[in-house]
Amino acid sequence: MISNLSHIDESAVIGKGVQIDPFTMIHEDVIIGDGTWIGSNVTIFPGARIGENCKIFPGAVISAIPQDLKFQGEETLVEIGDNTTIRECVTISRGTIDKKTTKIGSNCLLMAYVHIAHDCIVGNNVIIANSVQVAGHVIIDDWAIIGGSSAIHQFVKVGMHSMVSGGSLVRKDVPPFTKAAREPLSYAGVNSLGLRRRGFSGETISHIQDVYRYLFLNSLNNSRALEEIEVNLPATKERDEIVNFIRSSERGVMKGYIN
Repeated sequence: MISNLSHIDESAVIGKGVQIDPFTMIHEDVIIGDGTWIGSNVTIFPGARIGENCKIFPGAVISAIPQDLKFQGEETLVEIGDNTTIRECVTISRGTIDKKTTKIGSNCLLMAYVHIAHDCIVGNNVIIANSVQVAGHVIIDDWAIIGGSSAIHQFVKVGMHSMVSGGSLVRKDVPPFTKAAREPLSYAGVNSLGLRRRGFSGETISHIQDVYRYLFLNSLNNSRALEEIEVNLPATKERDEIVNFIRSSERGVMKGYIN
């Protein structure tokens, strides 16, 4: 059902079974997939591509122009995958000339007051808790969890299956499968509980822990640690994911363990 108290541009493409509540504004060049619910007082600006069976709660603003002084009005997008929930007053800016698109994956939960800035890429099954502020060009990989009121610096990458403690200032990359906490943000162990919940075996979790012992607990610099890992530990997709993440990090990774 689409309320006659909402305003929908005639060029917007609205899928089957979409519900749009009163006082919502949907601009031109918007596509909304089947079965999505959009609450009242939502604003969806041009360039939004919203998947199927999403839930967008009151006060959200999707695909507003980026808060970037370099933006020159280029045509860019926000893409949101299927089955994603966007809670009250979330803001998601569209891309700039850099990546052209801000992307949110499928099966994500963005809790109230989250901000996702321009050119961010958020993977699938990601949970971002209340009031998290994500600066431009950030990458958050699949299954990551970001604790409430955290702030993520531009160009940071958060690895898959990682968990960032609430209230964190994330200035460096967070490697996959880890827990990140303290100030400054530091390695706080492998995210064992989360991995078990997602079906990782005890053997695989132990192998991941072995990798991080070289990186964060053996007083080796990253280059030497990676060499030791590749020589002494068997190649697995988890080992290689960690090694490739560390090698490709442009901002550098968070600190090792601090007592």
